[in-house]
Amino acid sequence: MLSRLSRPKAATVCALPVVALLATAVFAPLPFAVAQPGMTANVLGENKGTAVITINGAPTRTTTGQLRMTTIEATGPDAQVSLGDVIDGWFRTDRAVLPRDAVYPSGDTVKEIEQHNTEQMKQSQDAATRAALSYLHLGGEKVKVTLKLADVGGPSAGLLFTLGIIDKLNGNGTGGDLTGGRTIAGTGTIDPSGQVGPVGGVALKTQAAKRDGATVFLVPRAECADAKAELPKGLRLVPVTTLKSAIDALASLEKANGSVPSC
Repeated sequence: MLSRLSRPKAATVCALPVVALLATAVFAPLPFAVAQPGMTANVLGENKGTAVITINGAPTRTTTGQLRMTTIEATGPDAQVSLGDVIDGWFRTDRAVLPRDAVYPSGDTVKEIEQHNTEQMKQSQDAATRAALSYLHLGGEKVKVTLKLADVGGPSAGLLFTLGIIDKLNGNGTGGDLTGGRTIAGTGTIDPSGQVGPVGGVALKTQAAKRDGATVFLVPRAECADAKAELPKGLRLVPVTTLKSAIDALASLEKANGSVPSC
């Protein structure tokens, strides 16, 4: 058939399947999620009208400054992400294209994913409380800590929860605030022994932090390179590996000659 067509007509006929394939590829769902900077919340204050940290069984102090946990927002586990979405996200600094399995466990339903994220948040809160009370040498049988953060799941607020509990109970240990009156943001998991772990999405979280007024960002040291990739101007990165290193770094920020680690 092609031999009987003129060259332009033959080219047109050949192009039709290619165009159809490209159109299908553009609109077909792909196994990716598109993420962007999400909300932040000051763990020393309220979120949606409810105190994030409530402590009973020990005196608490009035704090100044802010400790803002950070999040990313991703397309839902049942959302359809097309090639056009992927290309758009690839070239934007305020978007990230991630394998869907890196954001949501493969094969899980939306309900199962929500339950998983809720359980991770609960475990993170328990670990944060234990790490904070252990650092302050306080017994969990006497001091009761309640953590509430609506519409947020996963373990990445662990470090900020821990610092918030310590600031409310003890400040910097000498009558001042851990924040020094600053707006400090950050991310990182924490275990009961105070070890800080990586979380992912830090390049987007730094943008959320800067947007909401932070000047310092606490980042797991293992994610320094990712955090520096799209670092907003005026936001200082402070790498941490443990709860103690985070508190020491915050204390050093207050000293004129203090040595503050950097990425």
